[in-house]
Amino acid sequence: MSAARFFVAGKVQGVWFRASTREQALALGLRGYANNLADGTVEVLAVGDEAAVTRLAEWLGHGPTQARVDRVIREPAREDEAGEGFVCG
Repeated sequence: MSAARFFVAGKVQGVWFRASTREQALALGLRGYANNLADGTVEVLAVGDEAAVTRLAEWLGHGPTQARVDRVIREPAREDEAGEGFVCG
């Protein structure tokens, strides 16, 4: 199991970024969440197989078509920070 927290900056709010992240994460069998932050970034917590977390990280680097990703920061996280499924806050 792997757990990572991502902070995604750019044009990532109001462009279906969280919902698209949820779709990607569920397809990869991950659990966690995607939340908009007050500074305009999106925080993503992903827990699951290391290869799946890495694939999500790669996807976060560009996001959905309407998004413009300028930067993705990855930090370690704890597995117990994620609940069941993958939710958007």
